[in-house]
Amino acid sequence: MSLELPRDLLGALDIPEGRLQSRVRELIALELLREGHISSGKAAELLGISKGEFVLLMAQHDVPYFTESPDELAAEVATILLS
Repeated sequence: MSLELPRDLLGALDIPEGRLQSRVRELIALELLREGHISSGKAAELLGISKGEFVLLMAQHDVPYFTESPDELAAEVATILLS
């Protein structure tokens, strides 16, 4: 696949040209995760990294691992404990 990007956009990424392909793949995986199209495990698999490495990548980009509120998480834990 070929993708043409304006020079300004490439400059905004501020990465070496040799790293461009992997960086774009990371950004696509992160956005698909944010939009709820894939899981963190699937994103890690697509990038060829461990789920732990992907969680660190999420943190670097301020993407929360947990999307539930504290109350929702507490309710979920309570349900699990009562099962």
